[in-house]
Amino acid sequence: MPQYSDTILLFKKRAATGEGGLLTGIDPSAFDVSDPLRLWIIQVGVIIMMAQLLSLGLRRLKQPKVIAEVLGGILLGPTAFGRIPGFTNHIFPEDSLPYLSLVANIGLCLFLFIVGLEIDASIIKRNARMSVIVSFAGMALPFGLGSALSIPLYNHFIDPSVQFTHFMLFTGVAYSITAFPVLCRILTELKLLDTTVGIIVLSAGVGNDVVGWTLLALSVALVNAGSGLTALWILFTCLAFTLFLIFVVKRVMLWLARSTGSTDNGPTMFYMTVVMILLWACAFFTDIVGVNAIFGAFLAGIIVPREGGLAIALTEKLEDMVSIVFLPLYFTISGLNTNLGLLDNGITWAFTIAIACLAFCGKFGGCTIAARLSGFSWREASTVGALMSCKGLVELIVLNVGLQAGILSQRVFSMFVLEALTLTFITTPLVTILYPPDRRTIAAPGGALPQIRTRDTESEEGVSDDKQSMMVNEEYPWRHRFTVVLDRLEHIPCMMALTQLVRLPVPEHHFSPPSPTTNTTTSTTNTAATIVANTKTASRLRTPKVSINALRLIELSDRTSAV
Repeated sequence: MPQYSDTILLFKKRAATGEGGLLTGIDPSAFDVSDPLRLWIIQVGVIIMMAQLLSLGLRRLKQPKVIAEVLGGILLGPTAFGRIPGFTNHIFPEDSLPYLSLVANIGLCLFLFIVGLEIDASIIKRNARMSVIVSFAGMALPFGLGSALSIPLYNHFIDPSVQFTHFMLFTGVAYSITAFPVLCRILTELKLLDTTVGIIVLSAGVGNDVVGWTLLALSVALVNAGSGLTALWILFTCLAFTLFLIFVVKRVMLWLARSTGSTDNGPTMFYMTVVMILLWACAFFTDIVGVNAIFGAFLAGIIVPREGGLAIALTEKLEDMVSIVFLPLYFTISGLNTNLGLLDNGITWAFTIAIACLAFCGKFGGCTIAARLSGFSWREASTVGALMSCKGLVELIVLNVGLQAGILSQRVFSMFVLEALTLTFITTPLVTILYPPDRRTIAAPGGALPQIRTRDTESEEGVSDDKQSMMVNEEYPWRHRFTVVLDRLEHIPCMMALTQLVRLPVPEHHFSPPSPTTNTTTSTTNTAATIVANTKTASRLRTPKVSINALRLIELSDRTSAV
């Protein structure tokens, strides 16, 4: 009984001390296991402010935000601010990192769910042959180079207790993967989305993303498995789960979306609840079978229906919170684990330069040659290679998984983080030099690559707008074309009402067919010609006088959903 009383008094003393707060002299940055929220808020505020300040300067250089987030984490880590006495112990103490990591991993699952939402199979189908060739070449050659480089890296920097095959797999996957979300932002910044290069890079990037995450899941399964047979069972379990999601759960989600009206009016509250349950259920399942939880979140995003822009609406609801709060937390943890001070000798720097050069040469060379063999010019092919060499946040996720699994040491992790930042940073300037605006080729409508036009196709399709308008005016001399721009969706009902007013029906008595009692001396041929001419006139008069072709323009922003 006395021991129980002492415990009660201790908790009461803590509560009474906390009630006074800052006025009682409590240090707000002091970490308390019973109340970790205060320090967590301070950490989030410092992380977001650092990322936003760095992004203001890097935005002028047209650099993606992920560079600012990772640089902010590196500066807050042992490389820079961590050298200030007491900074790490007060702002990022060791005991508080599990709470920060928990929220960051929740955000990472949400981010992979958004990545799955952005995977559109129709993009690959439009240019399947070229995208598959570029994607395969952009993964096979870097994977081979990464596997070859893993031999000296393993001998110099990795503990012998780590299996070489596991390290080789993670190195190959880190080399072969492309940062699809960062790629979308770069294409938006450089206005390349409607070019032939942009279309093929998007198509190849989607395929690269799917294969890359599958390879990562396989690598994690091999690491977590005690034997090869266990890894095989894990692989078959994930494959069966994926097929179940695609062929059963996906149809149920589509039926539910139509039943709740989510495809017409956006996701309802009930449908959002079901989607969130599905997300965390998939993440939980893949985690307990031996694969990382992020792979389940990625699968959940893939099976969400695309009908009626539902996937875009879901992305818009989630991506602001994920990109502003959750992702900076995750990359700050990456920065805290990155210590550039460990790169303290010539051999380490030589390996770091070799990692960056081989990673770039593998991606750039493989994708450039594949694009050139597919029919692109050398300028366009080299631009495809430069864009596909972008690493960014996806490689950082792979590296963090390897670090948490004990496959990568902190020194090797820091070397690869520096390589990812370098390759992402040089992507935009390199593409600007290789593919200036005056050398760009605009893709055909619908995302298909343009065909070479000949004189025959021009005569059949009518290439010139002036020729088309002249033909229209000869057939319908009364027709005029107007362009009306509405800056708000609320103006559409008024415009439609005005259209209905001027769209008056033509009375039937305005046209009377030829009398059956015509002059017998009239030629039968002339009568038939008159009937045909009058019939054309009647059909022309009965045709509505107003026709509308609508086009909605959406401004591109730094959000991935705008792409």
